[in-house]
Amino acid sequence: MMALPQAKTDALQARTATLTAQGTGWLGSARRDAEARLAAMGLPGKRDEYWRYTDPTSLTQEAPVPAALFDAGDEAPAFDGIDAVKLVFVDGVFDAAQSDDPSLAGVEITHLSAADGLDIHWARELYGVLEARGQNPVQRPLATLNTAYATEGFLIRATGKAAMPISFLYHHRSETSDALIHHCIKLDAGAELTVLENGPGAARFTKVMEVDVADGARFHHIRAQGRDHERRAATHVFSRIGEKALFKSFTLTANGCLTRNEQIIELVGDDGVAHVAGAAVGDGTFHHDDTVFVTHAALRCESRQVFKKVLKNGAVGVFQGKILVKQGAQKTDGYQISQSLLLDGDSQFLAKPELEIYADDVKCSHGSTSGAIDETALFYLQSRGVPKRVAQSLLVLAFLAEAIDEIEDETIAEDIRSRLEGWLQRHEH
Repeated sequence: MMALPQAKTDALQARTATLTAQGTGWLGSARRDAEARLAAMGLPGKRDEYWRYTDPTSLTQEAPVPAALFDAGDEAPAFDGIDAVKLVFVDGVFDAAQSDDPSLAGVEITHLSAADGLDIHWARELYGVLEARGQNPVQRPLATLNTAYATEGFLIRATGKAAMPISFLYHHRSETSDALIHHCIKLDAGAELTVLENGPGAARFTKVMEVDVADGARFHHIRAQGRDHERRAATHVFSRIGEKALFKSFTLTANGCLTRNEQIIELVGDDGVAHVAGAAVGDGTFHHDDTVFVTHAALRCESRQVFKKVLKNGAVGVFQGKILVKQGAQKTDGYQISQSLLLDGDSQFLAKPELEIYADDVKCSHGSTSGAIDETALFYLQSRGVPKRVAQSLLVLAFLAEAIDEIEDETIAEDIRSRLEGWLQRHEH
């Protein structure tokens, strides 16, 4: 193995100088294994292929860039009207006093700190396992950093249909907070669970979620990333989908100085379904990166990637999406679309869609477009008496609709639409 360049070695040492791979049991062993893997790969740099459009410096430097706190006023948090079990984190630390009783969800929930001494805990077969599998063929060092050093997060196992959704709330209270959170979620055969996430997390937020969806299980994931504009975040969702299982994930991102969301999906059982979608709206110093890698390794599986970005005043959107169809994964149905709506001439959208196919009986497609608001449609609405600003908002919401339609729960989808409408009203000028 080649030695790391000195610059990467120095950067890694600086970033991890105050971090320790804690634990004495299986969890400590998994963390130390990740620490060793991280030492071999180093942290990402701007010259790395999958970081060519996004500068990772603020995510890898020793201390986070201070991020001003955001005052939402009287606005309720996303999903506040949904009946769910709320688990609250403040600057990356679990706050039991603000949280609901986890047992109300009807699933097994264990905090990471309580699991290390339980040698027979199911999560020893999951924590760091999907993350490690997801390092090939593309290295994801920030996820490995998280596996090695995260001490906050939950281990959740559903053996049947959950009584209600689980809602993670991430509050940002310190301008210099630096959070590492790692969740493991396991759905047994036939189980069903919905996980909601909302909030900025911290000034710098690094999160990993490993999701194992067994045969016939159904997993729904919907998140709204916080509106704190100066926040920076790198998130990763690693998922493994079994036979006739369903995985659906949707992300709303409004504001944020730098956001990098990675989805690494592996369809390992026949007739599995995986849909991942996102709607991002940004203004000014906004940089948003969706990086997705879907592997089809079984028969008759379906995957959909639907990403829409609305950008103005120099905002930047990035999409890197790949569908890999392995040999023997016949009857694969893979769909990928990434589109941007540029509301001025200063913003930009950078896209890298990819297909790699080793089976001959498949249906795969990808497309990427970037453009402005349709002037004909705008004129039509105005000619019918619709004010220009209202007409523009209607067209933007219509543009985002395909991504939002991936949310099966109409109550949640309507909450997302209302928040997008609010963002458009606040950013009309």
